Amino acid sequence: MKIYKVIGLMSGTSLDGLDIAYCHIWNTSKNWEFKIIKTKNVPYKKIVKKQLKNALSLDAVDLLELHYSYGTWLGKKVKKFIKQEYLTVDFIASHGHTTHHQPKKGFSFQIGSGQHIANASGCKVICDFRTNDISLGGQGAPLVPIGDRLLFNEYDFCLNLGGISNVSFEKKDQRIAYDIGLANMILNYITQKINLPFDKDGELARKGKLNRKFLKELNELIYYKKPYPKSTGYEWFLDKVVPLIENTKAPIENLLRTATLHICEQITIQIQANSIKEKNTLLVTGGGALNTFLIEKLTEKLTGSIKVIVPTNELAEFKEALIFAFIGVLRLEEQNNCLASVTGAQRDCSGGVVYLPSLVE
Repeated sequence: MKIYKVIGLMSGTSLDGLDIAYCHIWNTSKNWEFKIIKTKNVPYKKIVKKQLKNALSLDAVDLLELHYSYGTWLGKKVKKFIKQEYLTVDFIASHGHTTHHQPKKGFSFQIGSGQHIANASGCKVICDFRTNDISLGGQGAPLVPIGDRLLFNEYDFCLNLGGISNVSFEKKDQRIAYDIGLANMILNYITQKINLPFDKDGELARKGKLNRKFLKELNELIYYKKPYPKSTGYEWFLDKVVPLIENTKAPIENLLRTATLHICEQITIQIQANSIKEKNTLLVTGGGALNTFLIEKLTEKLTGSIKVIVPTNELAEFKEALIFAFIGVLRLEEQNNCLASVTGAQRDCSGGVVYLPSLVE
């Protein structure tokens, strides 16, 4: 039985930092199994966060420059992690950082050049997991559901609360998944107005009051009415959501409480619409899983038929990095790691490009 020793890298739209997860992954006669061995979050310094946040507006030359320099930065951080923890690594699986996501135009771009990661780290790298699916007419997202199906199938629903909220579940023997809508992206945008990176435990939101006009405007966003398969990103947030925030004159606490309740309402609508059993389990991961107030409100709305389960902090924070490590394993095993039932592509496929480090120092 081969045990893959893999480092998964994830940087999400919430810009919390780089998640590094060193995992052991293996296949028994019945199931895929995993163990998260070591983890590390590398917070982004202000200059890096600003570069990533503004990448959408860069011209082609500056975007490519960032693509390469960010790849080198990733590789150096992983090399340091490997050295500090004395790790043996088969390869790195990197999601990269999404700067542009426009599947209707035929592309989704994640910066963090695989060759630069490989050369800076000295390890084999697998990245660019979305392009194959998009070339087959898919959204290129979400990708995590293959991991939900094969690693977390004891749960009826898997909900990730990153910058965007997305859900994954089985329906008629197919995995269904899509981006529900807003999550930490809106909350962090609001807190940054008072120079806070995020609302710890939702404490500010808890103190606020509901702004009904703002809630109505958020709930009426056209994206929520679109059928799945669907995915969204930072472009949508800037274009459709930021103007609503900026045009709402209300205390920060009220904005946060209203945004939190909006997130919970939209999640509840989708979970209840797709629930086919009397009792269901919902696994919640991502940074939003650590937001105590958000989880309380979500649990209240789902009380009855849905049991909300928040795992250990390690799994909540590093599940996506773990699954990208797993997606890399599937790529090497020449197994499909991207599901057409999720993305809307012509067929399932195996995404990911392999990069080998330079052999010459």
